[in-house]
Amino acid sequence: MSASIFREYDIRGIFQKELNEDIVKKIGYYLAKSLLKRVPNAVYMAVGYDARLHSPTLKGWLSSGINKAGLKVLDMGLVPTPANYFANFNEIDGFKCDGSVMITGSHNPPEYNGFKITLNKDPFFGEDIYALGREILADNSTIEDNEETIKIDCKNRYIDYIVNHFSHLKLTNKEFVFDCGNGVAGVVLGEILTKLNIKHKILFEEPDGNFPNHHPDPSDEHTLEDIKKELASGKFDFGFAYDGDADRIALLSPKYNFKGDILAIFFSKHIKNPTVIGEVKCSQVMYDTINSYGKAIMYKTGHSNLKVKIKETNASFAAEVSGHLFFNDRYFGYDDAIYATFRALELIDQGFDFDKEYEALPKVYSTPEINITVTEETKFKIIEDLKVALQNPSSDFPKIKDIITVDGVRVIFEKGWGLVRASNTTPKLVTRFEADTKENAKIYEDALIKLFNNLKGN
Repeated sequence: MSASIFREYDIRGIFQKELNEDIVKKIGYYLAKSLLKRVPNAVYMAVGYDARLHSPTLKGWLSSGINKAGLKVLDMGLVPTPANYFANFNEIDGFKCDGSVMITGSHNPPEYNGFKITLNKDPFFGEDIYALGREILADNSTIEDNEETIKIDCKNRYIDYIVNHFSHLKLTNKEFVFDCGNGVAGVVLGEILTKLNIKHKILFEEPDGNFPNHHPDPSDEHTLEDIKKELASGKFDFGFAYDGDADRIALLSPKYNFKGDILAIFFSKHIKNPTVIGEVKCSQVMYDTINSYGKAIMYKTGHSNLKVKIKETNASFAAEVSGHLFFNDRYFGYDDAIYATFRALELIDQGFDFDKEYEALPKVYSTPEINITVTEETKFKIIEDLKVALQNPSSDFPKIKDIITVDGVRVIFEKGWGLVRASNTTPKLVTRFEADTKENAKIYEDALIKLFNNLKGN
């Protein structure tokens, strides 16, 4: 077994090659043991899965391990990741779970799968996952088959909750298009829209783990080509697209694709005295705008990090550029692309003009994420070396106003900023640049990349 499947935010690997029967049973066993350490009287762990072809097989193996540890498995079947999280905060069919595991490969290729874990309402990540991996690697025992579960209808409980909370919407004069990408958003979305009398067209609604139409990753512009064609037809007011497990969203008008940090501005304007957490990749426009009427906090990238920070600060909302949106205002503080859809439809219902509001924001040029391949062993050392080098850069280096080190290095220049951080999930450095002009963004990008290349050469 490769220790690399145990990652910062989740467990993820290739089915059978890395996630085989022995390993997955032990993951279930040791996760149940971890839950019992936190909640000694725990009884139930809920398990749901995405559309990947091997997800039901993994559910059986995982259940064997959980049962071996003495907990009972609540089987919610095929559901979006947010519905899995939902079970941690709501009683389902008379059962209250103490933790949950979502079996999902998210936006990875079809051969991948994995586990997103919640224990006692908190994300299980970071050192806890690495420690779990070490325990499993040291265990040579065998766990017998015991796939016994208790079926629960989490899907319909979740649908009813969304319908009930957005029953006030009156959108009869508008029509919307949705792209489920053959992921699990299609399990719940159509029924909610129909019950709320919202006119809609859904692309690729049927869950299919082969993802025959396009890769389910709405942060990749290439995957949005189908929905952009629909919007260009003039028939639809807005479009929404989802990743494979429906915890990330893309929101598009016929003119614009609104990234997560821009949506954070829009949503925060309708929350009283908002406190909003953003990751280090978020635009400075987001921080400056929200700080003019509320409070914006910059924090580490990663859905688990942001969930923990929301709980620590009791923030109203959090956002990642990639489309993870976390509502703690009127909701439970986890990332839910389905719920976010209806919060956006609520703004539309109230007459909020997305295009006009976007055009009124300060104009900046932002690059997409630019990834640099390094090695797993060196990526964090490079960041530390970069911090040192930035204390005394060459005379031709752009003037530095500030350096933020909450997650990697975000260098604040006179007319923009540049970010270099180590990916927590891949052997890469992630960079992003923003400035008042494309030319200045390029100057900052070239300067930081040159500094990085000089470090690499030493």
